[in-house]
Amino acid sequence: MGFALQVYHAACNGALYSRPFFNLQYYFCDFVPLYQDFENFYTRNLYMRIRDSWNRPICSAPGATFDLVERSSNDYNWTFEYTGRVVKDVINLGSYNYLGFAENTGACATAAGEVTVKFGVGMASTRQEMGNLDRHEELEKLVASFLGVESAMAFGMGFATNSMNIPALAGKGCLILSDELNHASLVLGARLSTSTIRVFKHNNMQSLEKLLRDAIVHGQPRTHQPWKKILILVEGIYSMEGSIIRLPEVIALKKKYKAYLYLDEAHSIGALGPYGRGVVDYFGLDSKDVDVMMGTFTKSFGAAGGYIAGRKDLIDHLRTHSHSAIYATSMSLPVVEQIITSMKCIMGKDGTTIGRSRIQRLAENTVYFRRRLREMGFIIYGNNDSPVVPMMLYMPAKIGAFGREMLKRNIGVVVVGFPATPIIESRARFCISAAHTKEMLDRHTSRQPPSPCLRKHCAL
Repeated sequence: MGFALQVYHAACNGALYSRPFFNLQYYFCDFVPLYQDFENFYTRNLYMRIRDSWNRPICSAPGATFDLVERSSNDYNWTFEYTGRVVKDVINLGSYNYLGFAENTGACATAAGEVTVKFGVGMASTRQEMGNLDRHEELEKLVASFLGVESAMAFGMGFATNSMNIPALAGKGCLILSDELNHASLVLGARLSTSTIRVFKHNNMQSLEKLLRDAIVHGQPRTHQPWKKILILVEGIYSMEGSIIRLPEVIALKKKYKAYLYLDEAHSIGALGPYGRGVVDYFGLDSKDVDVMMGTFTKSFGAAGGYIAGRKDLIDHLRTHSHSAIYATSMSLPVVEQIITSMKCIMGKDGTTIGRSRIQRLAENTVYFRRRLREMGFIIYGNNDSPVVPMMLYMPAKIGAFGREMLKRNIGVVVVGFPATPIIESRARFCISAAHTKEMLDRHTSRQPPSPCLRKHCAL
């Protein structure tokens, strides 16, 4: 009997109304629940209590400070109402504005405004049809020059740069080795590729080498034929841990076992290295040792979108095989102009030293802020040079309390919990910017050190 007929007979017999809720799983016995029981428990009993810590609306440029629209809830965070009040000059320790280019004044804003007047905002077409302008090609040449590679290609969305391009680089019969803390876009791209996926421990070279060795020795499952391709997926800076990839060791393993390396520099491009060229620049390595260089324009450049860079034959392949290249609308020209102007500033092609001074100021702010937090007794994760600074709160109940108390002091922070982190590893994540002054950072780190009981709890 067909499913529709079963439902009809059940309804006629009153079965649909004999239970409090009609559960389709009763008929689809082989299907897993749409939501896990623990997720429902978490949402009801924890997330709703601290929901006011997220999705806070701002009404200004996300610079060193921003203006926050105040809201309140009369039903325990189920709904929110605007109070009509704006909280002015909240110190911004949450945005990925590493070099301070997310601003509404200055050369970038002026250039983007002029392009908007001339070309408008939308392209209304793909790159392969009517949406390819000379500014798009100039951007890609500039990115290739900045990174020191043969060619580059720009995309309108950072997440899709990973999720839509990895399937064009690997497929059935290929093996992807992924760091256990890789971003969701890398995970989705790997899954969409239909490749075999194996996960190694975070930044653990022994774990990675074991997987590489086993892959070479045993080959593909059942057939034991050699893998068509082995692709290693890593990030430059891990956004929840603040750790920097051990790139020299990864490259050494890649060369030893003849694998390919895909490096996601979403958080490291512009934020690391003496010239702001990311983790490759930070370690003083040759960019040609990285097969696929990926990054986003959403952070250090204060814009939107992402790029893939590398050898010319790689980029030519993506232009004809990437879903994001073929079907996605072209990047908005004001966004393109923002990227070009900020990148030229970083490279010093604008005739000033503003870009170099911002890179230096970011490095100084990062080291200073991390040192002050340690002096106050807090537990922080990550590398000393990483502008992503996770400060451990551990207990989920502290997420809402910390976020609210910081906002009372006109400091805006991002608090992070499950499912982005394990449920007992909740944290506050600070993102340092070159736009921050020492006075702003002192305002956050000049409070009294945590109480002895807090230190004892954190140590446990």
